[in-house]
Amino acid sequence: MDPQHRVTITDVAREAGVSVATVSKVINERYGVAAATGAKVRAVIETLGYESSLVARSLRSHHTNVIGILVADFEPFSAELLKGAAQAIRGAGYELLAYSAGGPAEELVGWERRYLSRLSGTLIDGAVLVTPTVVDAQYGTPVVAVDPHTGRSGMPTVDSDNLKGAMVATEHLLSLGHRRIGFLGGRPDLESARLREEGYRAALTAAGIPIDPELIRVGGYRPESAEEPAHALLTLPERPTAVFAANDLSAIRTMQVAQRLGLDVPGDVSVIGFDNVPESVLASPALTTIAQPIQEMGRHAVRMLLELLSGRELDMTHVTLPTELIVRQSSGPVPATVVAARG
Repeated sequence: MDPQHRVTITDVAREAGVSVATVSKVINERYGVAAATGAKVRAVIETLGYESSLVARSLRSHHTNVIGILVADFEPFSAELLKGAAQAIRGAGYELLAYSAGGPAEELVGWERRYLSRLSGTLIDGAVLVTPTVVDAQYGTPVVAVDPHTGRSGMPTVDSDNLKGAMVATEHLLSLGHRRIGFLGGRPDLESARLREEGYRAALTAAGIPIDPELIRVGGYRPESAEEPAHALLTLPERPTAVFAANDLSAIRTMQVAQRLGLDVPGDVSVIGFDNVPESVLASPALTTIAQPIQEMGRHAVRMLLELLSGRELDMTHVTLPTELIVRQSSGPVPATVVAARG
């Protein structure tokens, strides 16, 4: 058989020497097929690698037993979340379909509505939406949102404690003696980015340090968009001795910019990120960061969705998971020259 040919139910029937109706009965476990014939058909199915299409399955039963994980783009955060989702789906009787809108969400506002309408009913029974741009729409299928743009809504949501995590990040730098701390923010349209900036500001205020607008820049959560604002921070006449970047990818790019400028990390400037994606420990130096339980967020979102698909009510419709400080080599004491100048 041509390897590019998709095996059909007709191919199975021909190979087994039975009718298409008989194969259909075996696939759907209906009565009326002799045990020996059923065993023969199943053996042919296994040999040919036949699998009924999701569309055909949904037309027969109005269910696909597939849930979707819809993301704007595949990047480290969504990749970690998918790992957790895959763990949660095991043994649940469902399959997992990962689907990307094909680009940064800020360029695709409303992507989740378009792609849910395309997939729901024929390919998936429900979906986990990762950082959706719209959360007040009726999607017509069970949906759980992870880290939605505008925060909590009537939709079930899972996020992490962005505010507390950002405060802890800033307090860590303060405990090392830093007072001039730069902040490289995330996307302005995301609630998580707003809360991380709020946590940075709150920690400085609590320490009696005035907020300097010159030290606050928008990095956009992507390395390429973080490059210019990181450079601007590190080339100020009175540059910061530490930078808190609102995600790990921006923090890693900040360290790269610092090194190109001849600055030692952490000898001249300390850097801390947020997320704890695998890239953070592989960076040079290894990145101090605030760990979001990203895989647990994926697991929790899938469990919530499975509850909805089973017809049960959720015990909690909004779940916020704790964050944790992970200290590595990118953060250190304020440079001695700065301490002496304060003298």
